[in-house]
Amino acid sequence: MSLNREITQHIVDEYLPGTPYEELEDSYDLLRNGVVSSLQLLRLIAWLGSHYDIPFDDLDVTPNDFRSVAAIVELIDRHRQSAGASSLPAN
Repeated sequence: MSLNREITQHIVDEYLPGTPYEELEDSYDLLRNGVVSSLQLLRLIAWLGSHYDIPFDDLDVTPNDFRSVAAIVELIDRHRQSAGASSLPAN
């Protein structure tokens, strides 16, 4: 399953029950449209952290990083790239 689909499916299952995942576009603003409230955002961050092994306590993130599925995927990709780069030996 692709990262986009996995995140979309989780959001639909948790915050939009009964909605087919195909109806949630990657660019749909989850915050402005009330899909994810501030309390739900904390739950989403906790799920992302545990599911994708992201140490959010150590990262500089803003609500914009969770505004859409596309933004969340971009955040995960940035984390994976920086985690991969930090595991390289220093010259």
